[in-house]
Amino acid sequence: MKKPTTPAAFVPAAIVEDALQDVRASFERFCLTAGIATLASMMEEDARGLCGPRYGREDGKSAYRWGKTKGKIGFHGGKVEVDRPRVRARDGQELTLPSWEAALSEDLLGQWAMNLMLINVSTRKFGRAVRLPGGDIPAPKGAGVTKSAVSRRFVALSAERMKEWMAADLSKLDLLVIQIDGIHIKEDLILLAAVGVDGNGDKHPLGVVEGATENAAVCQALLDNMVGRGLDPAVCRLFIIDGSRALSKAIRNTFGRHTPIQRCQVHKARNITERLPKPLHASVRKALRQAWELDDADKAEKLIRNLARRLERDAPGVAGSILEGIDEILTVVRLGLPPDLRRSLACTNIIENMNGTVRQVCRNVKRWQDASMALRWTSAAMLEAANGFRRLKA
Repeated sequence: MKKPTTPAAFVPAAIVEDALQDVRASFERFCLTAGIATLASMMEEDARGLCGPRYGREDGKSAYRWGKTKGKIGFHGGKVEVDRPRVRARDGQELTLPSWEAALSEDLLGQWAMNLMLINVSTRKFGRAVRLPGGDIPAPKGAGVTKSAVSRRFVALSAERMKEWMAADLSKLDLLVIQIDGIHIKEDLILLAAVGVDGNGDKHPLGVVEGATENAAVCQALLDNMVGRGLDPAVCRLFIIDGSRALSKAIRNTFGRHTPIQRCQVHKARNITERLPKPLHASVRKALRQAWELDDADKAEKLIRNLARRLERDAPGVAGSILEGIDEILTVVRLGLPPDLRRSLACTNIIENMNGTVRQVCRNVKRWQDASMALRWTSAAMLEAANGFRRLKA
């Protein structure tokens, strides 16, 4: 009867016995022992395929054994040392075993570092997060769980993912709505981010650029990046912004002067009420809400103008602020959108919720070294937020 050729057939009985003993003492140690045993059997099978059976004398072998050496593979966010066989070709060149190459190719250490830092585990506590403090698997020097090692892995993986994301093709996305807003990182650094909504109501983070303020140059850089990646400027889309004039100017320069732009109603109401005495807050909010809930844009505009007229005596500056940009405040009403969809697209809540995730992810950063660091963290946080995006209602 032919013996099975599965990896388990090559696991020595002593290793199995050791694994059984380990599982009684420590499940983590058992997993490590079993994993190393399986990898060892796979490497032995690779060596057998190249060199034939151990001590065999068959002709035509493409390689020969060359002893053993030690190597490190990823385990629980760190590294462990294992023995691996060495194989050399007939010309003396060392060959890499496919199973060992596969074990090294998966960037599990980088994924561990990325995942734990995105859920706010400090690099100083990384070793404790992946190895039990009272466990029997040590983390000696070179195990890759130190603060600096984790930080290097996060920098490398986040930079790679940001580069890939910022070069992704946008032409395949049927984007109908784009929201743009700024994320304040520190006093002299702001990141401008964009989120799109496609025809199915699915949300997509589109890009992020850095700048000192939300000026026209920064806004134009973000739009140029998206257009360069396949966003067709000839397609009419709804843009939703917080009221920045620089953004409006850049959008109309890129997508045409008739591009529909909706200014965030939440920001508008907040800016108005913050300049009024508290006794007037409730009545002003009520008047604005009544106007925005109307299905007739002309009637809504009339209500807003009446509100501005009533405030001309007590707060003339606020009255002017109410009328400023009145056309862009009622864009979703003029488009005739259904009420549920209008509520979602009358403000920048979609991108504001994503910005909340960005702030949550970045709260452990104590000192921003430069703009590239801010871009890496923000892009990683935006992609993390995308995992929790829900389809737009209506």
